[in-house]
Amino acid sequence: MFRFSHPEYLYILLLIPLAIGLYWFATVLQKKAINRFGNLETLMLLMPGMSFKRGWLKAIIISLILFLIIIGLAGPQFGSKLTEVKRKGIELIIALDVSNSMMAEDIQPNRLERAKQAISRLVDKLTDDRLGLIVFAGDAYVQLPITNDYISAKMFLSSINPGIVPKQGTAIGSAINLAANSFSPESKTSKVIVVISDGENHEDDPVEAAKKAAEQGIYVYAIGIGSPQGSPIPASSNDSQQSFIKDKDGNVVVSKLDEETLSKLAVAGNGKYIRATNSQLGLLPLFDEINKMQKTEMKEKIYSEYDDQFQYLFAFALILLFIEFLVLERKNKWLTKLNLFGVKGR
Repeated sequence: MFRFSHPEYLYILLLIPLAIGLYWFATVLQKKAINRFGNLETLMLLMPGMSFKRGWLKAIIISLILFLIIIGLAGPQFGSKLTEVKRKGIELIIALDVSNSMMAEDIQPNRLERAKQAISRLVDKLTDDRLGLIVFAGDAYVQLPITNDYISAKMFLSSINPGIVPKQGTAIGSAINLAANSFSPESKTSKVIVVISDGENHEDDPVEAAKKAAEQGIYVYAIGIGSPQGSPIPASSNDSQQSFIKDKDGNVVVSKLDEETLSKLAVAGNGKYIRATNSQLGLLPLFDEINKMQKTEMKEKIYSEYDDQFQYLFAFALILLFIEFLVLERKNKWLTKLNLFGVKGR
């Protein structure tokens, strides 16, 4: 198992291509300045000590040194010891609607972003529970298999948008069926599905799917996100003016919260329906209720010890630093004949 103990340092890597770009720009300006006095090829013969290639070689070596140092600071580690741990928790799968209607802005900043924010805060509260994530529109897909890896959960959550599903629509029933089949089959702990949607189901029978899940001992809860009055759905556009999705007759499509469907599926799933508001989505109060359910002991093998690997990267960076010191930016008359690195002057 590989991990970084301080992954936040990896963002510094973005400075390396920026530095290379600045060096390239400086080289271009330098060549233009020389061209003002005549042909570059001819003038280079009058400056035998100058070499652009050597400058680029040094820049590449320095970039590699910085890359190795930054990766080393991030703390690369390999898991060296597997330990079996026992946890008491529930298994929770969130089925998140990512259809275009979730981009409506009656819940700020929009329905989908507001739901993602609430899920992120929920993940911060989890300890021994296992979490899975399913996204659905015209069909349902497992975004994150059930796991205790909350860091991965947040990473997958941040990438969710309507474009990740190829088929639009709202197949809540498919999402519930997929979630019911995604729990750990050997686990005896409480299993809960939380559907977050505006409820505009166009594909299947979510109430029947919730009923079948309940027959397997799975609780199905629903959070309705949106307003009964509805809101137009923003259309992606390159124009500065905001436009909205229209039907075939040219009328603006208004997406309304279907509380009736969500309430019925929650009742069929032995769960509860909560309507989201701008101030409260309802996930945290719902989790407080779910958290009172029966929890059974779950065994899991995890890496309890990790070996640091940064020292090898720093050692290689030190070797490259020594090489960079030997590579002169200008040709040296004493070393020209040796040409240790096979770099021809220019």
